Amino acid sequence: MDFGRLNRRMHNKSFIADSQAVVVGGRNVGDEYFGAPTDSHFEDLDLFAIGPVVADVSADFDRYWASASSHHVTSILPPPAPAALDELRRQVDAAADQPLASDYARAIERSHVAKGAAEIELPMIWAPVRLVSDDPAKGLDRARRSELLAVRLAKLLGDPGSAFSLISAYFVPTRAGRDWLVELARRGVSVTIMTNAFEATDVAAVHAGYGHHRKAMLQAGIRLWELKAEPGAPRRKIGIGSGSGSRPVLPSSGASLHTKAFAVDGARIFIGSFNFDPRSVALNTELGFLVDSKQMATEFDELLDTGVASRAYEVRLGTDGRLQWLEETPDGPVVHRTEPGTRFYQRVIVMLLSWLPIDWML
Repeated sequence: MDFGRLNRRMHNKSFIADSQAVVVGGRNVGDEYFGAPTDSHFEDLDLFAIGPVVADVSADFDRYWASASSHHVTSILPPPAPAALDELRRQVDAAADQPLASDYARAIERSHVAKGAAEIELPMIWAPVRLVSDDPAKGLDRARRSELLAVRLAKLLGDPGSAFSLISAYFVPTRAGRDWLVELARRGVSVTIMTNAFEATDVAAVHAGYGHHRKAMLQAGIRLWELKAEPGAPRRKIGIGSGSGSRPVLPSSGASLHTKAFAVDGARIFIGSFNFDPRSVALNTELGFLVDSKQMATEFDELLDTGVASRAYEVRLGTDGRLQWLEETPDGPVVHRTEPGTRFYQRVIVMLLSWLPIDWML
């Protein structure tokens, strides 16, 4: 398991469950996923797994490749030039000689996870697991509702009875999701949520879609955490929209939460690519593991209860009913009465975005 530096708070345990497999949840694998760039840093949670579900994952990927949503590259790109393969080899060799590549290789060699996997000596948590994924027909808007990951998860889990803990990089609950979470809290369910602070997000509209639900959730007793910027991280630009072509206009930190996971009733945990947002529900094809493990779920809950204070702001309501951000510092707690890491014009832009009826697009 790796959740940035928080993995050390989890006793350096690697989550391994029976009937599981190694899966890269994202469809877009880049340097950021491996902590390679110097100008950004992903905080992520990975599940290393073995067992019969390896065959399930393989079959699921085959299902995607064979579906009508998949197109052969030759139908999209022109034929390669005769010398293209030689050029690709040259680029790969050049990349392997870069300092970042050697630094990454050394980090892998030092990693207890890599060493333990190679020697088959990793500590294991054995537990039943189920692969849950979207029907690839979802990409063509042809999937039956019963084959959507969100619907299947809801049926498998039911309503939480005592605790619901969520980490979501892009958390846009919409009014329906917010009302569901509020109802849980009012029934006495302990609800804890962690997402990106504005200074750690890379999509301003997503933050706006989340931000205007904060007060209602806090009033219901839901506990909210927002990941802080990495200290000393370089600033980068973030986009207004959520597409790859969104125009970068707002500066943000080089740190960004990328985890998508939640635990239910201290008994089950889901880890995958599914964000708690409309895009994951209705548009993106997602995948993840639902694991029946009290140990994993409990450690996940403990991480949110006690392990994130130094890495995140706790959002609270002041006596005047306005939002506050509590930050734990070496010199003691600091209370921010405006959103940390923001300037006035940024707050205005986010406020204007929050007024637009665009949550369903996020």
